[in-house]
Amino acid sequence: MAQGRGSAAQGLALGLLLVCLLVGSDVAAAATYNVDWSFGADSWSKGKNFRAGDVLVFSYDPSVHNVVAVDAGGYSGCRESGTKYSSGNDRITLGRGTSYFICSFSGHCGAGMKMAVTAS
Repeated sequence: MAQGRGSAAQGLALGLLLVCLLVGSDVAAAATYNVDWSFGADSWSKGKNFRAGDVLVFSYDPSVHNVVAVDAGGYSGCRESGTKYSSGNDRITLGRGTSYFICSFSGHCGAGMKMAVTAS
């Protein structure tokens, strides 16, 4: 009987190790992207396959630009409606679904300084 208990404990430990490895592999698979945060930024994201957990790095001069995470209405209407980033070196982790970003400096979003990114 002791033999059976030991085997069950070893199997449980092996199963927990496997779960940890699988969870860890998801984190290791996250990518970091350096965003071309400029006018026409939306074209930068085209053709890229983003995943939840990926990190977008926005590097820019904070005296002339910022990054605002907005909803779909803020994106299409160029309305500041969410979290504003202004460090000039912002790191934003993507969640599942579509994330929208604009520059809220006057006229910048309307001139194409906005981006929609969809992560699976």
